[in-house]
Amino acid sequence: MVYLKLRERDKTKPAVYIDNGLDQTSMDHLMSKTEKIDVELEILNLLGLPKRPKGVKRPLKMSASRYLMDVYRKMMEEEDEESNRVKRDTETDITEEEFSQIEESDLIMTFESFSGHANTVRHRWGKQLWFNVSKTPLAEDIIGAELRVFKNTTLTMSERYPYSEYTIQMWQIIKTDRGEILKPVTSVNITAGYLGWTEFNMTSCLRSWVTSTDSNHGIYLTVTPLQKPGKEVKLEDVGVVVTKERDETKPFMVAFMRGTVQVNPRRKREAKTNSGKSYFLHLMKENYRRSEPSGTWRDCRLHNLYISFKDLKWQDWIIAPTGYSAYYCSGTCNFPLHGHMNATNHAIVQTLVHLTNPNRYPKPCCAPSKLTPISVLYFLDDTNVILKKYKNMMVKSCGCH
Repeated sequence: MVYLKLRERDKTKPAVYIDNGLDQTSMDHLMSKTEKIDVELEILNLLGLPKRPKGVKRPLKMSASRYLMDVYRKMMEEEDEESNRVKRDTETDITEEEFSQIEESDLIMTFESFSGHANTVRHRWGKQLWFNVSKTPLAEDIIGAELRVFKNTTLTMSERYPYSEYTIQMWQIIKTDRGEILKPVTSVNITAGYLGWTEFNMTSCLRSWVTSTDSNHGIYLTVTPLQKPGKEVKLEDVGVVVTKERDETKPFMVAFMRGTVQVNPRRKREAKTNSGKSYFLHLMKENYRRSEPSGTWRDCRLHNLYISFKDLKWQDWIIAPTGYSAYYCSGTCNFPLHGHMNATNHAIVQTLVHLTNPNRYPKPCCAPSKLTPISVLYFLDDTNVILKKYKNMMVKSCGCH
């Protein structure tokens, strides 16, 4: 097993640990500062990040991060069950529409709400919310977006509020030459006794804001009794949480996006003896030659390779996981190609041709035959949390190709 472990040793240099072939992990050698930087840059490049995000010291009790953590856990549970669909759970309070969007998404991003930003709407009872969408990835296609607002239970009726059902209306704030107007977007009916999250479709709003950042003036929420639509009341009085009273119930927007993961160009830097990628390959080959016994175990098969985010000291911005098993394929594809070697028909033919003229025709190569994605939950900055799926990150099986 090759185990990348960048923990400081004697407060000097990080070290790399490998499987010694006896089911034991032993230190291979101390890494130089250059090797450590190379490895970090290569992994960041694979994650599609131009640089390491700044550390964020924020508790996971924040409503947005709690929501994405629940989504992440459900996705992990489904992977364990070898299922492709996330099951509904009452604790996460995720709607059926959200589950469908989660399955389609490559990236899920949350946006913290700001209730005091550019508060220009001069209505008496409603509340204005604004979201900073400047860091929304332009390469991603927006599948959907929604505002999530928490509703507390209000069971007490009075002469002022003798109603049991209400309508929460969401408006998009549009700026014109004649001033700001409220454009109706969507509405949701709630009861006084309802307790939980309420969702509002914001797909059109987010798309317009991303297309033209100057058009982002936020949204406005109002509430009226269902039995008396013309009578506006305060959102707080019917249990709708729109202020920063508690982080666990703070309103936030979540966006579901899909697109091709863009790998960022590597930073220009001076030539070095080993780049991160060549270093990994060298480490795998050396470990294979030293630890593999002779015989059929030298055949093409799956080997362990674990990448530890914690030992990279990324735990201040990566929420989950602490690391992942990447695995790798290594071994020979010699004749005869046994069933456990997962050889393709082409590999079988190439092997036969290789036997006729070994100097001219090479043997098939041991390579991944199945790759699966991983999901990484991390803080982009102080106000945005991202859950991103990275394709082809884990080797599940190997074969001769």
